[in-house]
Order: sequence, then structure tokens, then C-alpha cells
Amino acid sequence: MKGAAVVSVLVAILAMIQLLAKPADAAISCGQVDSFLAPCIPYLTTGAGDPAPKCCDGIRSLKANTATVDDRRAACACVKAAADHYPVKEDAASALPTKCQVAISIPISKAINCQTIS
Repeated sequence: MKGAAVVSVLVAILAMIQLLAKPADAAISCGQVDSFLAPCIPYLTTGAGDPAPKCCDGIRSLKANTATVDDRRAACACVKAAADHYPVKEDAASALPTKCQVAISIPISKAINCQTIS
């Protein structure tokens, strides 16, 4: 019986985290953001060479799916949450949009205040 209670509590906590990471009006989810950026993990964690073409495709998809301020802020929160799980090199993260030749208004950084994104 204890196991079921623990699982219930964990599910409730995960649901609350998802609500906090994604504003109600945003159409993009952290799952989408994670899938867009997954091919970028090798570049973001090593900073070596150039990002893979699939990474740049993911950056383009992220830009295409963040048309509203709420979407951009939600995506920013997702990026920050994901960056906490990987040893992301800040210089590689900040260079990513330029290396992919994509002008995107969502900084890929752990340090950004997502509420300042317009």
C-alpha cells in the first residue's frame, strides 16, 4: 500500500512541475522542446566542432513552434529545466543559434529569466 501512495505523490508532483514549467496559454510542451533539442546535446555538452544538422533542424522547429510570447516563455522554462540535467557549456549554448544560422528569441541558457522574453 505504501508503494501506491508514493507513486500517487510522485505523479502529483510531476503534474505540478509541468504546470509550472508551461504557462496555461502556451501551446508548446516540454516534451516537444526536449525532442527539438535532443540532437543538440552532444554539441551543448562538449562545445566541440559544429552542431549536427539535426540539431539545427531542431532549432528551426523550436523557432517555428514558438510564435507567441507565452510559447517562448514556456520553451525557455523547458530549456532551463533540461539544462539542469546536462553539463551544458554556456558558451556553446549561446553560440548555437549563430552556428545554426537561426535567429531565435529564446536564449539557450540556464541563467536567463524567462519572464523577460517578449
